[in-house]
Amino acid sequence: MPLLAKTPVDRMDTPYARRWWALLVLCLSLLIIVMANTSLIVAAPDMTRDLGLSSSDLQWVIDGYTVPYAALMLVLGAIGDKYSRRGALVVGLLIFGAGSVMGSLVDETGLVIAARGIMGVGAAVIMPATLSLLVATFPRKERGRAITAWTATSGLAIAVGPLVAGWLLENHAWGSTFLINVPIVILTLIGTLTLIPPSKAEGMGRLDFGGGLLSIVSIAALVYAIIEGPHFGWGTGPVAAAVVAAVGLLLFVLWELRHPQPMLDVRKFRIRSFSGSMLAVLFFFFGTFGSIYYATQHLQFVLGYGALDTGVRLLPLAGAVFVGAALTGRLTPKLGMKTTVVAGMVIGTVGVLLLTLIDTDSTYTDFVGPLVLLGVAIGLSVSPATDTIMSTFPENELGVGGGANDTALELGGSLGIAVLGSLLGTTYRSELTDLVGSRLPAAALDTATDSVGGGLAVAERLAQDPAVGPQQAQALLGAVHQAFAQAVSSTSLIGGITMGAGTLLVLFVLPGRGRRKAAAEEAAATAPEQEPTRVG
Repeated sequence: MPLLAKTPVDRMDTPYARRWWALLVLCLSLLIIVMANTSLIVAAPDMTRDLGLSSSDLQWVIDGYTVPYAALMLVLGAIGDKYSRRGALVVGLLIFGAGSVMGSLVDETGLVIAARGIMGVGAAVIMPATLSLLVATFPRKERGRAITAWTATSGLAIAVGPLVAGWLLENHAWGSTFLINVPIVILTLIGTLTLIPPSKAEGMGRLDFGGGLLSIVSIAALVYAIIEGPHFGWGTGPVAAAVVAAVGLLLFVLWELRHPQPMLDVRKFRIRSFSGSMLAVLFFFFGTFGSIYYATQHLQFVLGYGALDTGVRLLPLAGAVFVGAALTGRLTPKLGMKTTVVAGMVIGTVGVLLLTLIDTDSTYTDFVGPLVLLGVAIGLSVSPATDTIMSTFPENELGVGGGANDTALELGGSLGIAVLGSLLGTTYRSELTDLVGSRLPAAALDTATDSVGGGLAVAERLAQDPAVGPQQAQALLGAVHQAFAQAVSSTSLIGGITMGAGTLLVLFVLPGRGRRKAAAEEAAATAPEQEPTRVG
């Protein structure tokens, strides 16, 4: 085996022989990106306690990763297309690894957020590179299977991240959860250089820096407004960010329509299969990311599972993703992409709506069904939607295609966590105030209503106070559990309704098999000639 994969794929007489080993490397790259967020979920209580994080601080520890990740993917995908997709993956892994090491060493809130930001930049380089390299490496007839495996990896990471982080937290501090990524980064770097062939676009021309800058500003402002507005109030900052995002997106569209070589040809949104798939990814991850976020909190804070136990109890989700992935490989060719995607969204909607049944008497068993349905939905619908999005882009824009797909995914996830998380917090606060507001001092009530973790901390302090009877502390604990269970139920209703509305919209927008084929043939006939990708 050569130390460095050198031969361009487009110069080979037969498909790249080690493409399935290359896929393993690409899946490992995706694994650490998703694990960076899911492992943080179970580490959050320890971080909050050790660093004294407020709810705002914790939100930005999470979203310090999200903002650069979402904002930079489109631009960095285009840069990878032009110069080197494999080189972009290597650079992204190095940046991501550096941020992970930094996060494991620092002990100040601002530095932790900075480390997460560095990791977000690395992820923004890695994510579109993995998808563009996958499409460039696999022949069309095998691409669907490869994308299905790539998609299933994200479901695996949702469970593996908390599981490994929980195991580490049994005997180590929260900084160890950042180090999960380092050995995988090293292994992936070796695999990238030895198993993945070089790849870049041929004859791409100059990059559209104007469109790139507008996309960065617009998406960053939009994600900031999404995060800050629902969680911390629509003050001057979020409103200004929303205005900047709206104006920036308008200017971006106008710029791209006039530019001879646009970074993202916005005319693609006229193609119903493309726009419908983008909507499917966005709405799907809105519901699934948001519901998994607060379901995990319920397992930890209300049912009392530790970090490791929580990770173990998320394994049915990962297993269900693989079941859904196996089904989509069989069903999509027979039933069509539209049927499979919409069916997955319906299953995901049902999974979210089942969480409306959660109450104070609920046990882990009540979460198994929703988690399994969400896992099946991820495996069933995300792969064909992603395959459709990527097939819309010519060979010299695969990085841009990956960036577009991943931006929709990240925007949906950010919206889900921010909007549903905000609704969860507001409902919890209102319910707990109604239950115990007159029986707690103002300062204690403020802490207890800030978050479920704060409520449990106040109850623990009351239990240790000899002036307060254990019955009062137990009453507060019961009220916290009741308020949070009600918040989960109410939030799931809104999440399920939103996903249901998104499913109907996708059903309307996506074309049927006949119309989709005709549209694809028309697009191929009228599209300008494209230079082939150069995997080298």
